[in-house]
Amino acid sequence: MIIERIALWCGEVGLTEAQFTERIRLAAVEGQFPANRLVPISTNDPVAGLVRALAVRTAGSIPLLGDERWDAHVWAQLRMHAGQDTIRSDTGWAAFSSGSTGSPRLILRSEASWSSSFAAVTELMQLQSTDAVYLPAPLSSSLSLFSVAHARAVGAAIVLPISHGFDPADLTHATVVHGTPHALRTIVESLENGQTPHRVRLAFVGGAHLDIALRRRAEALGMRVVSYYGAAELSFVAVDTDGLGYLAFPGVEVRINPSAGDAGTGDAGRLTLGELWVRSPYLASGYHASGSHASGSHASGSHASGYNASDGALRHAPGGWASVGDLVEVDSTHRLHFRGRLDGAILTGSATVVPEDVEMALRSIDGIEDAVVLGIPNASLGALVAVLIETTPGGATPTARDLRTHARSRFIPSHLPRRWYRTDHLPRTLSGKPDRDAVRRAIDNGEVTRLD
Repeated sequence: MIIERIALWCGEVGLTEAQFTERIRLAAVEGQFPANRLVPISTNDPVAGLVRALAVRTAGSIPLLGDERWDAHVWAQLRMHAGQDTIRSDTGWAAFSSGSTGSPRLILRSEASWSSSFAAVTELMQLQSTDAVYLPAPLSSSLSLFSVAHARAVGAAIVLPISHGFDPADLTHATVVHGTPHALRTIVESLENGQTPHRVRLAFVGGAHLDIALRRRAEALGMRVVSYYGAAELSFVAVDTDGLGYLAFPGVEVRINPSAGDAGTGDAGRLTLGELWVRSPYLASGYHASGSHASGSHASGSHASGYNASDGALRHAPGGWASVGDLVEVDSTHRLHFRGRLDGAILTGSATVVPEDVEMALRSIDGIEDAVVLGIPNASLGALVAVLIETTPGGATPTARDLRTHARSRFIPSHLPRRWYRTDHLPRTLSGKPDRDAVRRAIDNGEVTRLD
């Protein structure tokens, strides 16, 4: 008797390749999706949502996956504006930016902008058709949506979470995890108690900084860890296979520029710190002009193509170079160390503080699980460096005095946090990234505990 391979798992639900393909075919026939149009999809049934998304793509349209946890008014506005226009025929996929620093924008990209990276990703993951890829982030995340397309191309199975929170049963069939550091931390903590059996051989991690301690904990559980840096607008940019720092992703050219006005002319081998510009076949086409904000406003610079080049972080320079404003430090071995976004730097006194630098050091302090650094307006200095820390579950809450003592051994005076706040759980986007806007609101509204 021949046992057919399972192509999709979600809890106890398992669809064979034939069953999965037939559901997609029927959904495409029944949907009668218009060509070259965005088709909004939001459902609390992940299997139904994925089937519909792939049916839309099969019909030559572009699936636009939302999340049923989104505010109903915001989703209604996004649906309305996304569905008004015919999209360029070379568009294959659409996804929202993470929204970690503002309203999400709708990013459009060609089929080839993802498929051209499949060979490199397959090699890095050593992915085979016998693998099953677990996707803890929602399907509205470009991270998960890419992995769906990639797994289908390779023939690997897809494992969707049972619910929005991690359930150890999710790992029953998984051999690979593709998610954020936050998701990996949750998985590692579950596995370390020894109660969750698993077959996970690889953690493919993106979406935020992966600290070395978490990498080593995952490796101790038998996982190979590959972390990468990317952006929804740029796709893959750099990859770290050993924890020593990022190197340019295969097929990506990188240049570091001392200023945005010198776009595309720097030399990564000579400069220490600057703005990252990349050139690759993986770049998105741009932002959808009428769907770039939940409010539906049209920014100046909209084009008939349906792309809006002037609104959002994505900028282009002659020669095919693009940037979203990342600050990068290059070490003597040409490894890239990401230091945040240009527009996120804190100007305090005469110093410029990059939040990610401070956050990375704070995570090394006992009792701090994670941290978000931001600037609080100050009349004399311009801004004070403030931090909201997420404390380690079950541990003692560190005092402001202890935190300052530890911080003084790690920072020069200009980078020392002047305001300390704590919470049990940092606000996060649905994909697991710290939600910096929500952190600021929580501090402004007195919703978190001030330690000093």
